[in-house]
Amino acid sequence: MAYNLLKGKKGIIFGALDEKSIAWKTALRCVEEGAEIVLTNAPVAMRMGEINKLAEICNAPVIPADVTSLEDVDNLIVKTLDHFGSGIDFILHSVGMSMNVRKSIHYTENNYDFTHKGLDISAISLHRVLQTAMKHDAINEWGSVVALTYIAAQRVFPDYNDMADAKAMLESIARNFGYFYGQRKKVRVNTISQSPTLTTAGSGVKGMGDFLSYAEKLAPLGNASADQCADYTVSLFSDLTRMVTMQNLFHDGGFSFTGASHALLEQK
Repeated sequence: MAYNLLKGKKGIIFGALDEKSIAWKTALRCVEEGAEIVLTNAPVAMRMGEINKLAEICNAPVIPADVTSLEDVDNLIVKTLDHFGSGIDFILHSVGMSMNVRKSIHYTENNYDFTHKGLDISAISLHRVLQTAMKHDAINEWGSVVALTYIAAQRVFPDYNDMADAKAMLESIARNFGYFYGQRKKVRVNTISQSPTLTTAGSGVKGMGDFLSYAEKLAPLGNASADQCADYTVSLFSDLTRMVTMQNLFHDGGFSFTGASHALLEQK
């Protein structure tokens, strides 16, 4: 059901790879709620995924951008402003990658070149996007930026590896940049800490299936789905959440504040 929550708003969606991705589902919901969007992803991800299919559904242009390249990010922002002929109202940062996870390198044995690359893609990229948007005065007053994170930024999940470090940095950047962007333009910046979700990227984490089952049993409401995360993201892009900023918002069915559950304690 649509409520026209984003009627007249314009934004950029980073990271839509395929139909499983939260960014993909968020793009669809934004358009359903009346928004116009620009889609972007790294050139290599675009070759692997199905973003052109999404672009056709959403009637949205695709502007490739490597988020580790300041030149690419600048080009994205400039072309987006040219496309809309005005500023934008929201950005979804749904970008993350760890070569240490992909190569199954244990956290205690991390390859630091891989670590640096992962931090650049998964966290510093948010700073790069916000810095460039501020430079071009790209985000309208009371705009909203959301980045997707995970509770491993606060707690130890052994197989999440150095992505936990990246998410901790991502959340810090959101808080700090949120302060300055809020002061300057009333732009709010938040992170959503989502339930474990079986996206194409998430499926690369060792033991993901077992952990999904564990989280489902621990969380009083069960795991939040990718579709539900898209709904929540839309609410943060809307005018209904204008005074919410610099927050790490848990969207996990209560998992983050539950120590034990009967379902887990009673299982055999």
